[in-house]
Amino acid sequence: MSGVVYILCASTCLLCSIMLARGYRQNRIPLLFWSALCFLGLFFDNVLLYVDHIMVPDIDLAIWRKMPGLLALVLLLFGLIWESK
Repeated sequence: MSGVVYILCASTCLLCSIMLARGYRQNRIPLLFWSALCFLGLFFDNVLLYVDHIMVPDIDLAIWRKMPGLLALVLLLFGLIWESK
């Protein structure tokens, strides 16, 4: 059951990233671009969560699993700081 939740979370993040990228392409609002990158990183974070807990439960991928999420939030923070100038 938890695998279904991981897949749904990953697909939601991917869908949000696609919609934000489409919004950026239409309106050219830079914050939409940074948000799309953030959600794309969160998508990879959720995919690695699924791989870690469901596909290879014997191997601990916790450090590798958190890297895309950290990078995603750093990108969003950078975008927020950059666009506030």
